[in-house]
Amino acid sequence: MKWKARTVEEIAEMICGDREGGFFKYLSSSYITRFFRDSDTDYAHDGSTRRLWIADVLQQILDEPHPNPQTPPETMARIIRTLMDPQDAFNEKAPREGALRTLNASLKREGFEAFYGEDDQCYIRHVGTGTVASGNVNPHRPLSKLETERREQLVSYLDQCSEDELIEVILLPLFRQLGFHRITAAGHKDKALEYGKDIWMKYTLPTLHVLYFGIQVKKGKLDSSGVTKGSHANVAEIYNQVVMMLGHEIFDPELSRRVLVDHAFIVAGGEITKAARNWLGNKLDQTKRSQILFMDRDDIVNMFVVTSLAVPRNKPKGSPNYDDPIPF
Repeated sequence: MKWKARTVEEIAEMICGDREGGFFKYLSSSYITRFFRDSDTDYAHDGSTRRLWIADVLQQILDEPHPNPQTPPETMARIIRTLMDPQDAFNEKAPREGALRTLNASLKREGFEAFYGEDDQCYIRHVGTGTVASGNVNPHRPLSKLETERREQLVSYLDQCSEDELIEVILLPLFRQLGFHRITAAGHKDKALEYGKDIWMKYTLPTLHVLYFGIQVKKGKLDSSGVTKGSHANVAEIYNQVVMMLGHEIFDPELSRRVLVDHAFIVAGGEITKAARNWLGNKLDQTKRSQILFMDRDDIVNMFVVTSLAVPRNKPKGSPNYDDPIPF
């Protein structure tokens, strides 16, 4: 990732605190080394000019692998978080509004902006797409106390939301956050136009090759029982939809041509049982089986929480459920 030299040097000045009357503490050589260790890096100041040395280190960090052009390397996100620690407020009180304005004046030159999340930690967001670089998006890591509370709130929301709300409120923001783009929801007003998928989207690899994904969404549990019960869906019900999804072309307006879906996500707001996965795997041929990806409630909840997306509030009691039939 290439940032302008001016931007990198300005952030270096913020780290070492060289700006007079600014909102960042002056850091000597040993404290600069500690700063980078606090950011989970091994960089140690060599005694040279602090601002130039930091700028060189930041450029090395920006050259690290990153998921896409909208997301800077995780190391850079951690450095911004360390720089903007609310406990390090200088010449102002927390929240660090002055420091945030100073940082954003530089970041917006590159199409990014910094903001404080619900956990009082600072994150970087791409202005155009809203993609957030959290610095740690591993959904399998231990969750903090606040993240555990947010997880419980999200589980509660999934228990009472409709399938359309699962798509629009949870999945669309999540996939945008993860770097997918051109995300299009088919909706449920005209099911004849879905061709077996509720969402299609694409993902650009670092090599600039593009992969296309179709998503079939079910609100509740996905199992392999012979009869569908309540909100539970039988995996046999989506078999034809998955086959249709993989075999039907979609139109990409950015390329002005029709393309096939490379992979199919089967997403469930509840559990996807092992028996359901095995049944579908045995039903599909070897080629199509490698194209299927599963995502159940635990995957959705953990990924949603660690990417620092805002958890939606539960609907008030008595509000309509759009999955219910319309009374006449």
